[in-house]
Amino acid sequence: MNIQPLAAPAPAFLAPLVVASEAEGFRFLRRLVREWEIGAGRFAGPGEILLGVVDGPAWVAIGGLTADPYSTEDGLGRLRHVYVRPDARRSGVGRMLVEALEARARPQFATLALRTDSEPAARFYEALGYRRLPPGGTATHRRDLSFGANR
Repeated sequence: MNIQPLAAPAPAFLAPLVVASEAEGFRFLRRLVREWEIGAGRFAGPGEILLGVVDGPAWVAIGGLTADPYSTEDGLGRLRHVYVRPDARRSGVGRMLVEALEARARPQFATLALRTDSEPAARFYEALGYRRLPPGGTATHRRDLSFGANR
């Protein structure tokens, strides 16, 4: 498996991931494509990046990192649009992707936030060291990156 920075989430490349995510009831990858097309989300700011994971000929995961658009807190980044195809889960792909995003985040962001409405995803992030936040905010989880390179 190989992690690659993505300069543009071309719809043809993303189509299988979008279809798989929508089959699970998720709409955030469709939103990623739409935001890219209208120029609202290009992952072009300082420290921002969009990464994809390819396994052979197939793209199996995607995830992005931006400054947190819902906060004015200095040094706060946000994990965005993280998705792993169901058939690639529990293989280490998700951990590898999030750790790569965290490594990219460290020079720019002291803390990462994210939002998930999926309990399995919440447990995944908690296993990676993210702490659950009280309900009602713009994020469900947060992690301070200043405590060592890994958790």
